[in-house]
Amino acid sequence: MTINTRADFIRRFSLYPSPPVERRIDEPLRKRLRPAAVLIPIIERPHGLSLILTRRSSKLRKHAGQISFPGGRFDETDSDLLDTALRETEEEIGLPRSQVEVIGRLHDYPVLSYFMIRPYVAFVSPQQPLVAEESEVAEIFEVPLADILDHGNHYVYRIRKFIYDRVYFIPWQHRNIWGATAGILRELSEQLQPDGKNHFRPLN
Repeated sequence: MTINTRADFIRRFSLYPSPPVERRIDEPLRKRLRPAAVLIPIIERPHGLSLILTRRSSKLRKHAGQISFPGGRFDETDSDLLDTALRETEEEIGLPRSQVEVIGRLHDYPVLSYFMIRPYVAFVSPQQPLVAEESEVAEIFEVPLADILDHGNHYVYRIRKFIYDRVYFIPWQHRNIWGATAGILRELSEQLQPDGKNHFRPLN
């Protein structure tokens, strides 16, 4: 099924249970993971659907210069993790929550920095100008969603660390989307296309 419009995406996303079955994690490890949330912002353009991503500032202490979603750690002032994702998105790229339509979420995703990330999938207003918070975000850019969903663009490096056995990479133009961001996008692709071919290109 081709996913070219907002209606296509929502129809396909709603065909399957969301979130998928949660990842099994040993309870002692789960207790060490701190809650965080990100937004997966999608825009409907005349030429198709696009995904908003950011490049983190090179001055940040963790994950400097990496491609990521807007989002961050849970704060005690947040009412829940969705509130975290919306607050962080507005702070990082200037997108107000009034311009965000959340349609669902993927399952929680643990990362090596000991956060458990909850990804929320949303459609956002194409008219809203975005402004990067310079202390955190070096760049805001869009990627065609079709390129992200194409498993032929997914590379994998096999590892034996933490709870993972592989790390995904999704090259796009001169950028390299990898780590948790690529892993979450891989799961979004599988959520939308569970009956598709899950082939990937090995890096090793």
